[in-house]
Amino acid sequence: MDIESRLAGRDWPAITDQIDAHGCAVLDGLLTADECRDLAALYSEPQHFRSHIQMARHGFGRGEYRYFRYPLPPLLAGMRAALYPPLARIANGWAGRLDQATRYPASHAEFLDQCHAAGQTRPTPLLLQYVTGDFNCLHQDLYGALAFPLQVAALLSKPGQDFSGGEFVLTEQRPRMQSRAEVVALDRGDAVIFAVHTRPVRGSRGDYRVNLRHGVSRLRGGMRHTLGIIFHDAT
Repeated sequence: MDIESRLAGRDWPAITDQIDAHGCAVLDGLLTADECRDLAALYSEPQHFRSHIQMARHGFGRGEYRYFRYPLPPLLAGMRAALYPPLARIANGWAGRLDQATRYPASHAEFLDQCHAAGQTRPTPLLLQYVTGDFNCLHQDLYGALAFPLQVAALLSKPGQDFSGGEFVLTEQRPRMQSRAEVVALDRGDAVIFAVHTRPVRGSRGDYRVNLRHGVSRLRGGMRHTLGIIFHDAT
């Protein structure tokens, strides 16, 4: 079954409710074990990537990642295109709730045309690698004036077998309140949808905007690979 068919069978109203309530939702078993192994194996093939980032060098944490170059591997390109339409419907709902004029087109190709017209032409999907002691500081993946408000991370390694520790962490800062942390348990092949930067929250006086950051806790052993799917391109 291709990615588009796998996504069509999901309960998107329930997924939307989860994202609205918690800022994230898990798509369990989105990728097969073989697909996870094939994607993780790309990390050692530099011809697929446009850049290689050592986190410690930039103060981002410890670990490393590589940004893919165009053309993307077929499975990754298919995931990016298939995930975008249902997420665009959520994003447009958020924009309406926050009285924003921005509306996102129905297809990812149309959205990329907008990015490229704005000078954002570099692909942003990435493959991350962590080994024992590595971690990713809380951050937001913003690469230019245009930013799609949702992104996806898929775990390619098996917890308890390939690695230990290394949990996905999401924090949310509401106005005049202390930050709230959400630790998301993932298995190999699961993908988490989460807010890139801000999202609306329903309050007693209507919707208001909250700020989110995400990261990865310290890896206690082994090696962890993650696929990051960001829908806007970079300047």
